[in-house]
Amino acid sequence: MANRAKLTRIPSMRDRVEDTLSAHRNEIVALLSRYVAQGKGILQPHDLLDELEKVITDDKARLKLSEGPFSEVLKSAQEAIIHPPFVALAVRPRPGVWEFVRVNVDELTVEQLSVSEYLGFKEELVDGKSNDRFVLELDFEPFNANFPRPTRSSSIGNGVQFLNRHLSSIMFRNKDCLEPLLDFLRAHTYKGHALMLNDRIQSISKLQAALVKAEDSLSKLPSETPYSEFEYVLQGLGFERGWGDTAEHVLEMMHLLLDILQAPDPTILETFLGRVPMVFNVVILSPHGYFGQANVLGLPDTGGQVVYILDQVRALENEMLQRIKRQGLNFTPRILIVTRLIPDAKGTTCNQRLERVTGTEHSHILRVPFRSENGILRKWISRFDVWPYLETFAEDVAGEITAELQGHPDFIIGNYSDGNLVASLLAYKMGVTQCTIAHALEKTKYPDSDIYWKRYDEKYHFSCQFTADLIAMNNADFIITSTYQEIAGTKNTVGQYESHSSFTLPGLYRVVHGINVFDPKFNIVSPGADMSIYFPYFEKEKRLTSLHGSIEKLLYDPEQNDEHIGLLKDRSKPILFSMARLDQVKNMTGLVESYGKNAKLRELVNLVLVAGYNDVKKSKDREEIAEIEKLHALIKEYNLNGQFRWISSQTNRARNGELYRYIADTGGAFVQPALYEAFGLTVVEAMTCGLPTFATIHGGPAEIIEHSISGFHIDPYHSEQMAAIMADFFQRSKEDPSYWKKIADGGLKRIFERYTWNIYSERLMTLAGVYGFWKYVSKLDRLETRRYLEMFYILKFRDLVKTVPEARDDPH
Repeated sequence: MANRAKLTRIPSMRDRVEDTLSAHRNEIVALLSRYVAQGKGILQPHDLLDELEKVITDDKARLKLSEGPFSEVLKSAQEAIIHPPFVALAVRPRPGVWEFVRVNVDELTVEQLSVSEYLGFKEELVDGKSNDRFVLELDFEPFNANFPRPTRSSSIGNGVQFLNRHLSSIMFRNKDCLEPLLDFLRAHTYKGHALMLNDRIQSISKLQAALVKAEDSLSKLPSETPYSEFEYVLQGLGFERGWGDTAEHVLEMMHLLLDILQAPDPTILETFLGRVPMVFNVVILSPHGYFGQANVLGLPDTGGQVVYILDQVRALENEMLQRIKRQGLNFTPRILIVTRLIPDAKGTTCNQRLERVTGTEHSHILRVPFRSENGILRKWISRFDVWPYLETFAEDVAGEITAELQGHPDFIIGNYSDGNLVASLLAYKMGVTQCTIAHALEKTKYPDSDIYWKRYDEKYHFSCQFTADLIAMNNADFIITSTYQEIAGTKNTVGQYESHSSFTLPGLYRVVHGINVFDPKFNIVSPGADMSIYFPYFEKEKRLTSLHGSIEKLLYDPEQNDEHIGLLKDRSKPILFSMARLDQVKNMTGLVESYGKNAKLRELVNLVLVAGYNDVKKSKDREEIAEIEKLHALIKEYNLNGQFRWISSQTNRARNGELYRYIADTGGAFVQPALYEAFGLTVVEAMTCGLPTFATIHGGPAEIIEHSISGFHIDPYHSEQMAAIMADFFQRSKEDPSYWKKIADGGLKRIFERYTWNIYSERLMTLAGVYGFWKYVSKLDRLETRRYLEMFYILKFRDLVKTVPEARDDPH
């Protein structure tokens, strides 16, 4: 008789540590003792692995241990909490999955910890050992325990596909589940106009019969027959407008529905729902910064997000117009970008209430002021200081958009922490589908900003921001991100959203289950660049050659002034180019230092930065002032004059687009050296212009670029290696100019496959339709979660906001 296969239990993290302790007792004790010897604190992954290298000098022993289970535990540990004699590890075997273990080094005992126990132990670093058993814990897991979600890390970010598969399988198993689809189509109206179905169709069987009759009638007509010629025939069968503008398009929609009724299929279901007319009025929230169309880029808190939204709106309006036409409707769509009205507008249009978005017909910027008991706030304030104004702002916005749209919007999109909080308040009040776009969650930018929040709170008010982020991401119907990394990081790094799955703000509250990255609300939808502005350098007939004189002046004019300092003595050299805000995370000073130290790179290329101001007196931003001073010091330290040009922020997008192409003409390249970048819009812009690109491996650019194929990954934490990669590219390109073209062409191929606004807008509109439908027919509106959030908002968030001082206008 054949041997039966034995069922074996997958060892827990605790088992693995215990097994290794038994097998390598001396080595593990020595290693853990080194951790404990560093005293109370937090060790990062590189600290843990560095100590492993130091403690085991014997190559055989190191190899044996490195191939064992404990090495796997260490490699997947994201942090260690040291509180002698204890070492507690937060272990992440794969994205989105966490386990916690604690070792007593004196007694050599190992215990598995719950999330709550681990966070409680971590809090002792700040507050010491506490006897308070009643700590406020946030736990959203019970609300979602029975909610369907994928389990494979590779499925993260494909939420709508999973949701459609799950719900179409329910429909297939139980035909009664088709009734909500009928109810949805019958209830569908817009401003008093019935859409899709009328009262003649009261059941699924009548719907199927009517579809068959309509199919028979339409199949006899020429495909281009306009809807008006058969409208009354369809109306008599129970169909209203919305199916299509021609016989061919109506038949396509009806065939999709017939297929769903017979055998629901996730792809067909998504296609059908994406084409049902649901979204005519969209509101997009982006309160902070100077939101305008001219002379704003480079002003404080005003950068990529403004560009993203304006490009998004142009693409969305175009997509909505095409869909409405194809649906056979004559409604006029409206898109409102709602932002703050700033009376002291610094020469921008930010003091105008309503401003049409250029390149659109039906999209406007609607500005609403921040106000308090002291009246309307006139001056700009930092995005970190907006919290006292947002609730009143949301109330005022609700009235303004209702008046402007003569009703509620169909879809609300929030941007960044402040916009997402306001979107949550509005969507909850109006019962509208809500989409959240984070752009950047600050928690991952500032290491340990949760556990040591009190150190940061006076300056950044992270206690308010992290709370607002939790509320918004749990309130949203769906979340879109530009990359997978934004949600769940990489094998070795934690994602922005994943970092909110569990954390603690000692003394305030403990988040046991904040957000689950496996939730099907997550979807990856990557933006593109505006292709009327950013297009390849070789499209000569479109080039803005009239701007070349002003670009040459920017780059080479010997005059030193507020707009440009530094000289490029050898104009024959290619230009290494970077453009970003001047703050710590964007790491422009790190790039300059890396360039300054590498003689080979300096010999091969000139360096040009477009960033911030070059005069500290011009800036009011704390971080920017420090970076300006540091940049001036680096220019002197490395004697960069003759090889380096620093241009102040440029707000003319058309000229910036031509500047990318002008740099390409020199055989140059673009570099994005950020310590962390959520997406990397400038990376997409540069690649769209055909400029070879180097970009940080930390964040979204690592997904945009395929290393050595469509550009290059660089690690700003290893600046010597970063400079060497750039020097190697320019040396190879000097010896073989076809290599430069190969990388440039690879970048363009990547862009047209993945990163265009046409792809983005089509996807976003489909998601709005699909999630709007599931919100209507299922428990996707998560009422229990929303009541929990409401309580958290009122009892905790409002009190935190009171700790943020209100701004005062400067006396005139």
